[in-house]
Amino acid sequence: MRAGFWEILLIVVLVLILFGHSKIPDLMKNLAQGINVFKKELKNDDEKKSEAAPVAKPAVKKAVAKKPAIKKKSLAKKPVVKKK
Repeated sequence: MRAGFWEILLIVVLVLILFGHSKIPDLMKNLAQGINVFKKELKNDDEKKSEAAPVAKPAVKKAVAKKPAIKKKSLAKKPVVKKK
């Protein structure tokens, strides 16, 4: 949905009637101050995170488990000896 020229003009006129021409600059000033404080806090938060993060972590080597020695079985079949 797209607002046309007349809808936007109607909204502007209603805002002027409700708030008056003297209060609108005050509202915009307060809005701008709020945005500036928000940006400043974001910047401070980023700086705190970068200070708290360690510079470099030492490399940790994991111990590798050694495989048990397995004797290879020959693939040739042994003759079966029957006892009598």
